[in-house]
Amino acid sequence: MSRFTGERRPATGRDSIPELVTLHVWRIPRAAVPRALARMATHPLRLRRTPGVRFGKLLGTGTGTGFGPGDADLTRWAALVVWDSPAAADGFDDSPVGRSWTRIARASARVELRPLTSRGEWSGVRPFGDPPGGRAGGPVLALTRARLRARRAVTFWRAIPPVAAALHAAPGLLARFGVGEAPLGWQGTVSVWRDPADLVAFAYRHPEHRAAITRTPTEGWYAEELFARFEVRDVVGDRTVLGWVAEGDPKTGRGRA
Repeated sequence: MSRFTGERRPATGRDSIPELVTLHVWRIPRAAVPRALARMATHPLRLRRTPGVRFGKLLGTGTGTGFGPGDADLTRWAALVVWDSPAAADGFDDSPVGRSWTRIARASARVELRPLTSRGEWSGVRPFGDPPGGRAGGPVLALTRARLRARRAVTFWRAIPPVAAALHAAPGLLARFGVGEAPLGWQGTVSVWRDPADLVAFAYRHPEHRAAITRTPTEGWYAEELFARFEVRDVVGDRTVLGWVAEGDPKTGRGRA
């Protein structure tokens, strides 16, 4: 266990690759915002102590247009959970944390994920292990997370809007939003893509994103960073909570994206 974060350190090597990671997203009414903020203060430890949880983070969300202080969406909240087993994940909705968020949510979605690649650390650990790569036959989810250096935050926020605007119009994008553990300095993105080729095309060939990648090492924006890619195994619930922009029925029902 990390003495600084309280996270349980997974074993190193490929044996630590989790079989299942889940992303839970809740849309709440504005009147419930004070209760959500109270949960964000008290639930992180309860989530980590939930049986079967290897790593868990409660997250605020944003629109994904700027990732600065004004981007926060106080009516949408999320939890990212790494599980010891799929059987343990089945009990989340009946856990104290899951039940508590369900009580104040007016809509929710659950995304079931299998890690494909992961680079970097989150709170000093590698929560998704060292996946060997692999292929996905359908949609993929990209997760980025970074802890900004305070002296570089303003420069980062100024550099992001062109990338966010390009992301919004990227071919194959199904959903995207910002995530963070705190309003300032703890930035991340979630994006869902129709297939891996669309994600690769944006990440490595789009000029705005390539420019941001090139600037990252020279600007020194991040004190810690992580990038991970997952196969989307299932999306359960109301996809509009995720900002779904796919054609067809975007709203409800169990089934693959």
